[in-house]
Amino acid sequence: MSTAVEFRQISKRFGKVLANDAVNFSIAQGTIHGIIGENGAGKSTLMSILYGYYHADAGEILINGEVQNIRNSHTAIQLGIGMVYQHFMLVEDMTVLDNIMLGMEGGFRLRQQRKKIAADLVQLCEDYGLEIKLDARIDSLSVGEQQRVEILKQLYRNASILILDEPTAVLTPQETDALFAILRLFKQQGKTVILITHKLAEILAITDAVTVMRAGGVVATLETVQSNQEDLAHKMVGRKVATELPRQTLSAGATVLRVDDLSLQNEQGVHLLRGLNFSVQAGEIVAIAGVSGNGQSELLEILAGMRNLKGDKISGNVHIQDLTLSFNKKDPTLAATLRKLGVSHVPEDRLRDGVIKDFPVWENILLGQQSDQIYLDKKQCVAASDALLAQFEVRPLDSHLRLSQLSGGNQQKIVLAREIAARPKLMLVGQPTRGVDIGTIQRIHTELLALRDAGVAILLVSAELEEIRALADRILVMSGGCITGELNIADYDTTRIGLLMGGLHK
Repeated sequence: MSTAVEFRQISKRFGKVLANDAVNFSIAQGTIHGIIGENGAGKSTLMSILYGYYHADAGEILINGEVQNIRNSHTAIQLGIGMVYQHFMLVEDMTVLDNIMLGMEGGFRLRQQRKKIAADLVQLCEDYGLEIKLDARIDSLSVGEQQRVEILKQLYRNASILILDEPTAVLTPQETDALFAILRLFKQQGKTVILITHKLAEILAITDAVTVMRAGGVVATLETVQSNQEDLAHKMVGRKVATELPRQTLSAGATVLRVDDLSLQNEQGVHLLRGLNFSVQAGEIVAIAGVSGNGQSELLEILAGMRNLKGDKISGNVHIQDLTLSFNKKDPTLAATLRKLGVSHVPEDRLRDGVIKDFPVWENILLGQQSDQIYLDKKQCVAASDALLAQFEVRPLDSHLRLSQLSGGNQQKIVLAREIAARPKLMLVGQPTRGVDIGTIQRIHTELLALRDAGVAILLVSAELEEIRALADRILVMSGGCITGELNIADYDTTRIGLLMGGLHK
């Protein structure tokens, strides 16, 4: 079998950080090859070098057996390399056809060129089973449909080597199955797929071979059939990782959160939430499943006291312990009031809502915990921060580092550590393990289960069904701003949840 891509002694350093350390491995043509590793293992840096965003300090890359100098992404595209990012590179108020044409217009005769490109795209859709309306605006498409547009764009550019970065992070189970069918057809055509994912079950289901990276280097490259989930996890983190965490029998207490007929209409008159009714009790984890963008984010913002300052119309009632939230007026102190009441919040987007990346770690640990006093003892604050970093195994253990110098997984640990240190009665948790490695996932899940067993009420929003299965006592499914179904964990059914996520609750 011929080689599509070969990395020879690839090294890349960013200041004192060695991101890639003499990386050596090859990817066979016409295969689906997985790349896994912890956060900061060097996967993204390596793919950025392959796609021309970065240049290696040492080593060389061979494409189809020939050494190539990939100066930029334009060179990579010319060599048949395409990349589909986790966050899609699409213009939302333009059509599918216009998005694919961008950068490929081919001259000034756009009307004639549009007809030709449209005809070529129709043929590609037929060949690969891609159901896409070329005249549809991107903002009218589901996440799964937008991903198919990205794949179609790469096919039109004659990509023979396709890189996908966490492609199933925001897909329903049915959309994931459809994506895998496309990738298998891509492989049958003799093309090569490079799949970066933290989901080991998907690696085992779809790949032919897998490369495990750790600390910038390659630990192993092996045929997927020669391994299993436990073995891959061990190779990733260098220690045994438990796949099933112990949990106590549910012993729910008093109701901590009750939501009655909650609705949200934004300034443009769009209904983002419609008549939500649910409750969360002490010592219980209630998980909300659903594809991102179906109202979960807005719900968490309302419950955390972040949404009432906007020009939205919020109706219904929210009761948190003895407090009934009022939405009749803008209250800039509501979030602070809720924190004093025992509400902690791990936001979905930590960089936007949870931390200040240019602040040092110790100041980020302090956010939301500082009192009204003018003077703070920096030495005590740093000492408390160092203790939390040690408790949550944050690396490197240095409270004086800017937060931006830490990997995403360690940033997430810091947010979680800060919110748990507040000793909450109600924990609002949004996408707690998005984009983090299996070792960090285990640590975060362990902490959340410990809170639950200690009597904390937890409302969890996650797009990861395996995470919901591992943590939830009850599952609420949301689609289109509505709760489309409710299941006890004993009734967990991936197919049923996937249909409810797609709005097929009737």
